[in-house]
Amino acid sequence: MVNFKNAAIIDPIPVFLAPMAGVTDAVFRELVSSFGASAVVSEMVSSESLVRRSKKTYTRLIGDNNLPKIVQIVGADPKHMAESAAINEDLGIDAIDINMGCPAKKIVANASGAALLKNEDLAVRIAESVVNAVKIPVSLKMRLGWSARNINCLSLAKKFEDVGVQMLSIHCRTRDQMYSGVADWSAIAELRDILRIPYLCNGDIRTSLDAIAAIRQSRSVGVMVGRAALGRPWLLKQMIDFLHMGTLTAAPALKEQLEIVMLHFRNTLDFYGKKRGIRMFRKHFCWYSHGLRGASAFREKINVSDDVAFIEDYVHDFYHRQNGEV
Repeated sequence: MVNFKNAAIIDPIPVFLAPMAGVTDAVFRELVSSFGASAVVSEMVSSESLVRRSKKTYTRLIGDNNLPKIVQIVGADPKHMAESAAINEDLGIDAIDINMGCPAKKIVANASGAALLKNEDLAVRIAESVVNAVKIPVSLKMRLGWSARNINCLSLAKKFEDVGVQMLSIHCRTRDQMYSGVADWSAIAELRDILRIPYLCNGDIRTSLDAIAAIRQSRSVGVMVGRAALGRPWLLKQMIDFLHMGTLTAAPALKEQLEIVMLHFRNTLDFYGKKRGIRMFRKHFCWYSHGLRGASAFREKINVSDDVAFIEDYVHDFYHRQNGEV
């Protein structure tokens, strides 16, 4: 079982994969885990859907790796959030993460995600209800606040700790910023003097050098990496190598990257089936090809095909045309 209160947490300097809707499914989490990560967190799961035993929702929870299974739940009803947490515990999940940071319109329109930062009483009641519903550890992901005029992460963080939340992850932007501007890592540095529980810094952490800078400026115990890992499932291992040993590990050679892409693609087809798997993987082809020669034409062609054999041949051809390196 995970114990976030343990000083070591999972690694001396933890690097977590952030939950990302439509991305951090079981297949992607398994791939990132195979390279090395302190922990991976599922894409957010609606508490209401889980309580209704939605087949699609359960599918998002399936996965098999050696890391702790952490499921993120989202919702605005304390009772449903508690029930959802209990269901996850019964399924064998190792820890629950509460989403209070998602800025998406459809989430905040339901008073969930980052919208809870505007309703501190409800936010704390939700956190307390989830903690009281399970024996497994509970963490929580949030933002600095709703807007520049409503930055309340410091006061809320202490309240979450007081009701039993064991770890926090903080995206260093407000909800109003969405993903624009620059994440202000130093905005959460004061938490080190306020909290006894650990917290992770999140936002704009794209490289190993970013990771160490974020830790120093935020005074956090580690980092949570999101969008930077898209098309780079090996990134978290690179960061861990640097943070733990000072080693700047190179990205895999193009030949190995091709093997990774194809393994990810085939595993996605196995998990979702051919038709849905191809549709879901198109975004991954875009991310993997970013920065490579002829990527635009590659994406244009790959995104209109439903033929597995053609896609596999075309991907191999694309990588073999990269300066003859494959």
